[in-house]
Amino acid sequence: MFSTMGPTEWLIIFLIILLVFGGSKLPGLAKGLGQGFREFKKAVHGEDEETQNKEIPEEKNPDIRIAIPQKNIEKFKEVLLYVLKKVGGKPNIGMTVLYKLLYFIDFDYYEKFEENLMGATYIKNHHGPTSVELGEILKEMQEQGEIEAVKSPYFKYLQKKYLPRKRPNLDILSAREIEHIDDVLARLSDKNATEIENYSHEDIPWKSARDGKPLSYESVFYRNERYSVRNYDDEL
Repeated sequence: MFSTMGPTEWLIIFLIILLVFGGSKLPGLAKGLGQGFREFKKAVHGEDEETQNKEIPEEKNPDIRIAIPQKNIEKFKEVLLYVLKKVGGKPNIGMTVLYKLLYFIDFDYYEKFEENLMGATYIKNHHGPTSVELGEILKEMQEQGEIEAVKSPYFKYLQKKYLPRKRPNLDILSAREIEHIDDVLARLSDKNATEIENYSHEDIPWKSARDGKPLSYESVFYRNERYSVRNYDDEL
């Protein structure tokens, strides 16, 4: 209706309002009409200021996996004793090889079973994945007489090694865990320091990490065929 009115009609309405209410009341009347129009508009469109200004919470993505390693220091010690008992006497098993064997035991187990075995933290350094916890654990176990440090000649160099002085408590390890450790040792324990270092540098968890930063357990699911230890075809 209002859209069809011309300037003459609006002028007549304005003069009638002026005569009825007087000039002094026009500002207040205009303000009231404007406020009423705004309220009417909100009611029609279902809008209110609180709804418009309210922040909409972000929707969480249920498909994103966040892995928090479940660290088990006691199991770490028993795995270490087991590894040293099985292969610690080999001439190639110095500190570099030992670090890498523990890394592959932990990360391969996570890829296979989506569970942590030891759950240790490994960082990316120049020589490959390195356990943050191993240094303190070796020191503690040496003080308690559970292992001993020796130096033996390996080619032209003296190599620091650790040998066990007690048997591992196999009650702490499951049959599945022992089988897994044996598999890793069978595959990798004959490599020398340079070979296993170079091998670890091509593994996705090491390649995808930043220098000096922890390696992500989740990255094992992006390994290529050379490194993957899980048969994904059987799960299809």
